[in-house]
Amino acid sequence: MSTEPQLITYVDRLAGDLRGLDEVLRLEFAGAFSGVHLLPFYPPIDGSDAGFDPVDHTAVDPRLGDWDDVARIGSGHRVMADLIVNHVSSHSSQFQDWAARGAASAFDGMFLTRDDVFPEGASREQLEAIYRPRPWPPFTTFEIAGVSREVWTTFTNEQVDLDVSHPSTWAYLMTVLDRFREVGVDLVRLDAIGYAVKRAGTSCFMIPECFAFIERIAKATRQRGMNVLVEVHSHHRFQIEVASRVDRVYDFALPPLVLYSLLHSDAEPLGQWLDRAPRNCVTVLDTHDGIGMVDVAPEGEEAGLLTAEQVDRLITAIHAASGGTSVKATGSAAMNLDSYQINCTFYDAVGQDDDAHFLARLVQMLVPGIPQVYYAGLLAAPNQVALLSDTGVGRDINRPYYDDTSRRAALEQPVVRATLDLLRWRAQHDAVFQGSFTSAAVGSSLHLEWDSPAGRLQADIDFAERSFRVDLDGEQIVARDGLG
Repeated sequence: MSTEPQLITYVDRLAGDLRGLDEVLRLEFAGAFSGVHLLPFYPPIDGSDAGFDPVDHTAVDPRLGDWDDVARIGSGHRVMADLIVNHVSSHSSQFQDWAARGAASAFDGMFLTRDDVFPEGASREQLEAIYRPRPWPPFTTFEIAGVSREVWTTFTNEQVDLDVSHPSTWAYLMTVLDRFREVGVDLVRLDAIGYAVKRAGTSCFMIPECFAFIERIAKATRQRGMNVLVEVHSHHRFQIEVASRVDRVYDFALPPLVLYSLLHSDAEPLGQWLDRAPRNCVTVLDTHDGIGMVDVAPEGEEAGLLTAEQVDRLITAIHAASGGTSVKATGSAAMNLDSYQINCTFYDAVGQDDDAHFLARLVQMLVPGIPQVYYAGLLAAPNQVALLSDTGVGRDINRPYYDDTSRRAALEQPVVRATLDLLRWRAQHDAVFQGSFTSAAVGSSLHLEWDSPAGRLQADIDFAERSFRVDLDGEQIVARDGLG
């Protein structure tokens, strides 16, 4: 399977609409990306969670275009789309019908209530055991046919959780998958699936019943000719376990480990992870969410990829590198816990150091997996402090808006030009990355090696010196000054 680079982007924030994005992919980004993750393009793209709170998951927000426009992009690039399995908007027609009609609604049972999971009531210990990505209880009170009901709302009170065991929910999800198939979506990202199944007396996160649901929905997706990518932010053991059950899983440990290597001149935690990381992964350095600390941190008695002290050092270093701007977007400002994710552009996380930024992207291109590059990272975007101030949404610090003028100006930055050249080189030599991979780390140095019928690649990277060299069949390809 091809592991050529792919782009991650909001349609409107990079190119205005789907037709504009198609043009950017074909012209400005020509040869760099074989695929694109279209972040939620369902109405409303400007809701409480930037499209991850769909009112209608089977529609395209008309401000972006229509399904024909999605299909047009798919004719030239592999398309990845989000299947948001855990929740829908409280403004969706299904929830509004249930809220108005209660038990008489065709959607009665589609939405998960507190009583569904705790019919006999919940003890304090049971409630405290629930794994939460936000620092408040996962319930919101709604008036349902004139009766107050506590409904599960894992993320925000406008994102109402689905009962994935209910036939109406399954039918709804299959309708979305059918639409994806019709327009040529290749890869389906199962968003927030770790929270999809809740049971009393458990953490309600990645429990055994959740794994069974992942297998069920993955089977239904493959039957429609599409592959599955699972999105889970949690202890790294879950990535390893999920990887054996699906087509692709994110390597969310890579971003904090690369940052730790850069900011503390210590490559050994990264090297140790590369020895056991899933090979069927999608790699990222940044996404529309924050930089995950939970993915490398210890959990209870289980060791992390970094110690608790190392995680604290990394958080402090990121905040310092960003000049303190990431502090304004993290913790309560981001609607999550400081140790869960740090909201910051990757460029600011490395202190706007072009050498460090390019080196990090080079590592991503050379390790196993499909490299996906977030548009803000590609364009070396600084923290969007003004946007954060306007919206009060912590994650907006890493969700910039571009128009044609600002995007083209960003493309003139030397580090951006070098990154695009690197992406094109990686796409042209994808066969090299289909072979066997080995790595070794000592101190600040990391050695990576690929051996395949298409060639033998060796890379030596020193995070302390910000130096790197890549040789393919003995010929220097990349060195510190850029592409050779």
